[in-house]
Amino acid sequence: TYPRPAHIGAEEWAARVQLAAAYRIFDMLGWTELIYNHISLRVPGEPGQFLVNPFGLHYSEVTASNLVKVDVDGNILGHSDWPINPAGFTFHGAIHRTLPDAHCVMHVHTTPTMAVCCLDEGLSYTNFYAAQLFGKVAYHEFEGITVHADEGARILASAGDKPVLLLRNHGPVTMGRTLAQCLSLMWLINRACEVQMATLAMGKPRAIAQPVL
Repeated sequence: TYPRPAHIGAEEWAARVQLAAAYRIFDMLGWTELIYNHISLRVPGEPGQFLVNPFGLHYSEVTASNLVKVDVDGNILGHSDWPINPAGFTFHGAIHRTLPDAHCVMHVHTTPTMAVCCLDEGLSYTNFYAAQLFGKVAYHEFEGITVHADEGARILASAGDKPVLLLRNHGPVTMGRTLAQCLSLMWLINRACEVQMATLAMGKPRAIAQPVL
């Protein structure tokens, strides 16, 4: 690992290293969408501040040092060679500002999750992975690219107390108390959607009588 820069505290640097690693994991899993989408993480001990990817770099290029620190109003804190994507800040900022346990927020556009978000029924509780998400999934109606600040409040209202939010015709958002928990939820929803896609290609899914594991 690279040495910690003198102007960055130890807790923030540890969070930066962890977040940069998550971006590389997303790249390894094929969850990238060119330079788009986001994983954001609160800065430990710094209320109202979080880290997000620099807009213009691929996930494979994100490092601990080039992550951008912003406040909940989207202002870049300190020096950054890169801007942030306002489309990502709209709901990431609103979630971080409002939900105290949402220390990490993730959003992807993988084919299986987007496909399920495009179904009227959404996620069906017909496979092992989906059953683990029973009672944890909410939905938000499609409003186009998320660049309007007032949509942030509506996204929060749609999410309620659920840690997984499926944006209709768009893609999933997961929220976690830690980066690891958030990643686990994203892996779970992606896997559930992969199996749902495969099942629908073969025929009618068999329902689980009581989808609670």
